[in-house]
Amino acid sequence: MTWRSAARTDMGKVRTRNEDAVLDRPQQGLWAVADGMGGHSHGDLASLRLVSCLGALPAQTDFESRLQAVRESLHDTHHRLITDSAGTVSGSTVVVLILEGQQGACIWAGDSRCYLWREQRLYQLSRDHSFARQLMEQEHMSPGQAMAHPDARALTRAVGAGERLTLDILAFAVQPGDVFLLCSDGLYQDLSPKMLGQAMNEDAPHTGLARLFDAVLAGEARDNLSAVVIAQ
Repeated sequence: MTWRSAARTDMGKVRTRNEDAVLDRPQQGLWAVADGMGGHSHGDLASLRLVSCLGALPAQTDFESRLQAVRESLHDTHHRLITDSAGTVSGSTVVVLILEGQQGACIWAGDSRCYLWREQRLYQLSRDHSFARQLMEQEHMSPGQAMAHPDARALTRAVGAGERLTLDILAFAVQPGDVFLLCSDGLYQDLSPKMLGQAMNEDAPHTGLARLFDAVLAGEARDNLSAVVIAQ
């Protein structure tokens, strides 16, 4: 399958620095969004380092080798961020998408997301590593109750935070007509699932991407926002 994609990142209307970074490599079947941890030191450098290391990966001969190379790159970056931070936290979320033929995989840590638009339905492939998600799963809170907690957006996993990095990986079969969206929380937190689906249903990735950013930037846009739209 031949993939087309469009990527964009924006500082938003409130933040004075963009701590997001994106990777857009349709020829390699590799895309990523990283969101540096706000309030910590050098979140922008952490996210940029993540996508730079992923983008520098050599070509692999098969899908499993590519997946393993991405995992090793993320773990290596995690250890380097901890080593270089001299006791401070310098971390970032990351969500990576790999596509090859009829195989796909999503790898992530944190609350940046991967969505799939298939047969007019929207699916969230990733599950947030956030305190809000933890409250919903462990305390059986509703989404509204969990998001009302003052620490709702606190991350429970991130690259560069904590001694050990645990990645989640979802492998799946790709179908003709699939459309994918990788995005930071600055984009999806201001858009409804319906708005996300409508944008992903556009004829081309760049028009869907423009629709997403126009919708967020028409509002308060309190956070950095980044996204990559991938389609056949």
